[in-house]
Amino acid sequence: MADDHDNTPEDGVFPPESKLPYEKWLEDAYRTVMLSALEHVSREGFEGEHHFYLTFRTDMPGVNIPARLSAQYPHEMTIVLQHQFWDLKVDRDAGTVSVGLSFGGVGSTLTIPIRAFTGFADPAIHLSLHFSAGEPEEGLEAPDTTPEAAAVADDTAESDASSQVVSLDAFRKKGPSPG
Repeated sequence: MADDHDNTPEDGVFPPESKLPYEKWLEDAYRTVMLSALEHVSREGFEGEHHFYLTFRTDMPGVNIPARLSAQYPHEMTIVLQHQFWDLKVDRDAGTVSVGLSFGGVGSTLTIPIRAFTGFADPAIHLSLHFSAGEPEEGLEAPDTTPEAAAVADDTAESDASSQVVSLDAFRKKGPSPG
């Protein structure tokens, strides 16, 4: 007996190919959720155990990070926003997010085009969103390699070059010791 409500195409592929750009609309909606969360935190700060993991392509045009971070993370990087960050700004008109973070004791402002983000997570509520990012276009602006950024690159902070997550554990507030 056939189910009149089964919309699976005869070839069994699901979801069926659509003439409407649902995937793009969903990704745009997820990015809007991320931007709204970032804007909220920029105004109100974090409450409770909320904190964000932001993953982005470092090789996308318009990404502005210190040269040493570009060298350490040539393709993708994850930053954690929790206790130690400043000047979090979302500029929807410019299509960028900027935030101040400290790497090896050196303060830096990162500017990231919205299209460069590949992930957003708030582990406190088990929320994880993933986005696609286009390949970097040849001949367009590369990450910041100005003399100022190169000076930051000379900082000799210890780091694990194989890691794709920048750990800010050293800056987390420590609670009282048990016992």
